[in-house]
Amino acid sequence: MRFSDVPIIDIPGITLRPVELADIPTWYEYLSLPKVVEHTSWNLKSAEDLRPLIESYNSDDLSSEIRFAIQAEFRAPLVGTIGFHTVSPVNRTAELAYDLHPSLWGLGIASACCRAVAAWGMPQRKYVRIQATVLETNAPSIRVLEKCGLSLEGKLRSYRMVRGTPRDFWLYAKVAEFGSAAA
Repeated sequence: MRFSDVPIIDIPGITLRPVELADIPTWYEYLSLPKVVEHTSWNLKSAEDLRPLIESYNSDDLSSEIRFAIQAEFRAPLVGTIGFHTVSPVNRTAELAYDLHPSLWGLGIASACCRAVAAWGMPQRKYVRIQATVLETNAPSIRVLEKCGLSLEGKLRSYRMVRGTPRDFWLYAKVAEFGSAAA
């Protein structure tokens, strides 16, 4: 990863670090669970589908995706991931995305990571807008985005294909205060 710092999480024992190729088996293991991907657009065929994603995270290109591994003291190597995709250096925008092992759902980890990464992205990456899309049926993720301070902007109809079917997504966003992200 191309960063000298990573966001700090406000939950003891939870840290972020660069995602590594060694994380592929663990990441794929929980992304293979139907209940994890049911309300997402993930559509992995094999663990190897994650390799090009991880390799792209190490790019120096300012428009490349950014992804951190969520690590818990009591569980290695990772328990989730969080970061930005659809990064636009010209517009200073990025889309937030995350996933978490289901054994840790409902503990506030996703919300804490979301808050920290969004707060990091604006000053460190100079983003003026951080947005997130969420499948309309993903009530837990909607709650996470709202707890992170993202505001509902509207519905994106037939926005993404989800395992071969066009689905509607809600669009949430957080916008920097005027002048606060100016560089």
